[in-house]
Amino acid sequence: MSEFWRLGEATVKTIMGALEDKQSWQLTTVQTLINRLVQKGALGRRKEGREFVYAPLVEQSQCTHAASRSFMDRVFGGKLAPLLATFIERQDCSPEDIAELKKLLEDKTHAPRK
Repeated sequence: MSEFWRLGEATVKTIMGALEDKQSWQLTTVQTLINRLVQKGALGRRKEGREFVYAPLVEQSQCTHAASRSFMDRVFGGKLAPLLATFIERQDCSPEDIAELKKLLEDKTHAPRK
């Protein structure tokens, strides 16, 4: 999806070219992944000549939130504190990282509830 967000829209061939330095996937693997994303409603497609052109139907922030939420639910029983504790305990946190986390928590504490 990151390549579609970056490019806006692309063909399978374009995605293969964009991934060649990052992944050694076969064409059929990329096509299968794209087809699954179309089925899930994450990508739309239109026919141009003999090819399909695909474009993202969801925002990157939506996917990031959904994936993060799913991970937190599956691995940490939906609890945020153990997730954060695991990352903080196992990562090298710079003083800047810690200050940023504190600011995020402080801002969240004083933000109006939705």
